[in-house]
Amino acid sequence: MKNRNNYDVGVIVGRFQVDKLHDGHIDLIQSVVNNHSKVIIFLGLTPLKCTYRNPLDFEARKQMILNSFPDVIISYIKDMSSDTLWSKELDSKIIDLIGPNQTVVLYGGRDAFIKNYNGKFNCIELEQKIFVKGTDIRKEISNKVKSSSDFRKGVIWATANQFINPKPTIDIAIVDEYMKNVLLGKKQNEKHFRFIGGFVDINENWETAARREALEETGLEIAILKYIGSFVIDDWRYKSEKGNITTSFFIAKKVFGAIEPMDDIEILEWIEIEKLEKNKYMIIETHLELLNSFLENITKIKMEIMNG
Repeated sequence: MKNRNNYDVGVIVGRFQVDKLHDGHIDLIQSVVNNHSKVIIFLGLTPLKCTYRNPLDFEARKQMILNSFPDVIISYIKDMSSDTLWSKELDSKIIDLIGPNQTVVLYGGRDAFIKNYNGKFNCIELEQKIFVKGTDIRKEISNKVKSSSDFRKGVIWATANQFINPKPTIDIAIVDEYMKNVLLGKKQNEKHFRFIGGFVDINENWETAARREALEETGLEIAILKYIGSFVIDDWRYKSEKGNITTSFFIAKKVFGAIEPMDDIEILEWIEIEKLEKNKYMIIETHLELLNSFLENITKIKMEIMNG
């Protein structure tokens, strides 16, 4: 491999997801600038927007770097599921930005992109002298609130630039062993009953979430009998927001345990299904569609069991 000074162009690939360049960044970029008359920095670009690990968009990071290194060229490379395709795309973008006879070398740290890169250009692994984690910086920033207008503008910008997705929840109609009663709950200050349920946690499928919520809110272990379907819930908390709740609805059977209202459930009660059919007003308005679907399906389930 040539000495790094013999290459015309030095290329850095990184994310730089911080509010300002830290000493490690500055040391890295400066060392490359010192060795090459032309420096290109490719910023990793995720298909997601304003996430925990990638809060800043391309333009914000570009301007941050140019403030300290105005002569470098800033471009971006999109994340891809395949390292081979990503490497090919990076090579293509590099070629677009260099002259026909210019030579190129790529720089990265020990934990950078180099181990995943399988393109055509040579790479140099830089020895890290200053150890600073962007994750730690972002965590520290997230714990502080500043009084400046710029801080509030940044919060508004970040929330406005997220993808608007529904909030996934689950709801469960828990029936007794004879399928004559369904367990319903009331939250504090609520006059009407609701089905048991809640938000789906990270790394959790819908069925696991249903079993967890049932245990957390009622103390019961359940066996899922049937997935009914998904429903859009017009929850009062989201009436003035662009997002909403989409719930997955299950019918489940009590397997073990004694009921005890927990979490945000204040009252639990077994209600006769026949009584519920005649008095649908007992259910909160946002769960009426779930109730109708439950009544339709519980009859089918009973018939299936009777017919073997």
